Amino acid sequence: MVSRMFRIETGDDKDRRDLLRKRLRDTNTAASPILRALRGTPGEREVPLHIWALDETGALAGGLVGHTWATWLHVTYLWVDAPHRGTGLGTRLLTEAEHLASAERGCLNSRLETWDFQAPDFYKKQGYEVVCVIPDYPPGVTEYTLTKHLP
Repeated sequence: MVSRMFRIETGDDKDRRDLLRKRLRDTNTAASPILRALRGTPGEREVPLHIWALDETGALAGGLVGHTWATWLHVTYLWVDAPHRGTGLGTRLLTEAEHLASAERGCLNSRLETWDFQAPDFYKKQGYEVVCVIPDYPPGVTEYTLTKHLP
């Protein structure tokens, strides 16, 4: 067995981060025929999907921030201001995002993460299913990953 010496460093380094990302992408592309087929197609890129709800004064009442990639909608943030909760606004935002992702971008599925004190029950009512539970992430909180097949 050959023993090798390595110097280990820490710290933020944008150039090394970008190089590592490229090399990981290249390794993944070589290993996966699915990813290889995606390269060079429109489905390869993450495309932002943002939806905003403004109240009668033009103030932000709620919104959804996500992106589509490889026939998936990924909901990153969904928030409704306290005075507008319980009005159906969250459902409208999520439904609109799912419709745009499906009808205009060819998405077949949606995914999101939420914490136990946020909205897992809301998403379940919207047809999402829990596919992953991570207890104590962060300590004392449970994180859920949920998915939904889009019509």
